[in-house]
Amino acid sequence: MDNQNKPQGQQLQIEVAPDMAQGVYTNFAIISHTSSEFVVDCAQMMPGVPKAVVRSRVILAPEHAKRLAMALQENIVKYEQEFGRIELPNRQQPRTINPFGSGKGEA
Repeated sequence: MDNQNKPQGQQLQIEVAPDMAQGVYTNFAIISHTSSEFVVDCAQMMPGVPKAVVRSRVILAPEHAKRLAMALQENIVKYEQEFGRIELPNRQQPRTINPFGSGKGEA
């Protein structure tokens, strides 16, 4: 049903199961796709451990992946308006899949 056919004032109700409500922390994601779907594997990497563990997998139709990207962008804009610019590491350096950089620990 599209928005034009939805009665005004009707809201979607979303239920989150208690075990799902805590969420899953991830600091690494791998995104792949086929002609019919996008797969987002959300993983967790720990300093000094050379193995990432996938904690959640989300499979999306291409149009839903695009909607998700647009919604994320919209929310990033709102976040930066409220809390300030999100700074990324030096963009001149090559991108790495390791969110902890060189592997050197810091205290």
